Amino acid sequence: MPIPTDEQRLERRLKSQFQKAMTQYHLIEDGDKILVALSGGKDSLFLLEMLGKRAKIQRPHFEVKAIHVRMENIAYESDTKYLEDFAQSVGVPLHVVTTAFDPTVNPRKPACFLCSWNRRKQIFNLAQQIGCNKIALGHHQDDIIHTALMNLSFQGHFSTMPALLRMKKMPLALIRPLCLCREADIKTYAEQHNYQKQRKLCPYEKDSKRAEIADLYKQMESINPEARYSIWNALEAEEKLTEY
Repeated sequence: MPIPTDEQRLERRLKSQFQKAMTQYHLIEDGDKILVALSGGKDSLFLLEMLGKRAKIQRPHFEVKAIHVRMENIAYESDTKYLEDFAQSVGVPLHVVTTAFDPTVNPRKPACFLCSWNRRKQIFNLAQQIGCNKIALGHHQDDIIHTALMNLSFQGHFSTMPALLRMKKMPLALIRPLCLCREADIKTYAEQHNYQKQRKLCPYEKDSKRAEIADLYKQMESINPEARYSIWNALEAEEKLTEY
């Protein structure tokens, strides 16, 4: 039997983690209609690929659609044609929605918050319009850990973005099937499979505290390489990864 290459081992590891997340956190059930939030970054592209391929397997039977939201007043671009071709290659129909927001309406809120809020609004609206009961987001394990550290440092409570969140005010659930995948692994996979990078990155992506928390987390891992598992186990123990 030939020895698997590093590329093959990486793909197997990511697929295994994806499958484990679906099973462990009960993210997908028979008959689900899932809307993938496709930003155009590596994480959402990988999520779309994994869900598109998984939907072709008989059980559980579920449908996948995708949405890409374009914000007119933010210089943040993805090649729409590339996204359409990518979605088609994995058998997923893509909806492209264009919107904008007025930062003067609530000047105390940072542009990053307003942009994110308006994108989410468009995603929630479309999901309900086309009959989807779940929205899949491309947050990986690093994102979830960083959020826990942010909430602990700035909000004074231990919480994070859960792998499964059932909305209380609408018949929707948010799922994060990449919750067990490392960002570094997804980045390597994207490079190996020639994912196209976004034309322009968000001008506000370095303005938030999230970038500083990511640096802090790197320091924590340099002190203790097992920090990832310690934080994740704590989130598991406190039942922070599923909300019903």
